[in-house]
Amino acid sequence: MSNIQAKVEVFVKLHEMESPADSRVLDLVSEVGELAKDVLKMSDYGRKNFEKGDAADELGDIFFSLINVANYFGVDLDEAVNASMNKYSKRIEKGSVDSGKD
Repeated sequence: MSNIQAKVEVFVKLHEMESPADSRVLDLVSEVGELAKDVLKMSDYGRKNFEKGDAADELGDIFFSLINVANYFGVDLDEAVNASMNKYSKRIEKGSVDSGKD
């Protein structure tokens, strides 16, 4: 994942898209909101059974924004994901994936 993090970092600098942490996080939340809106539309706002549509575009935007946030904070996403999977594995061994208190 370090390759993609470097690629996003170069892209952001090249296109002068650098911004402070709050703007990057708000952009990420906005992109997640756009996916949520699409999901609502796919179920006609809960009036019909959910029909999966194409989420690739929004997921790409979310992933880009997440990487941009991670880069700002200097987070290696490989390490972060591995740490999360280890955390979930321990929870599963205890019989639940509920976060409780870590």
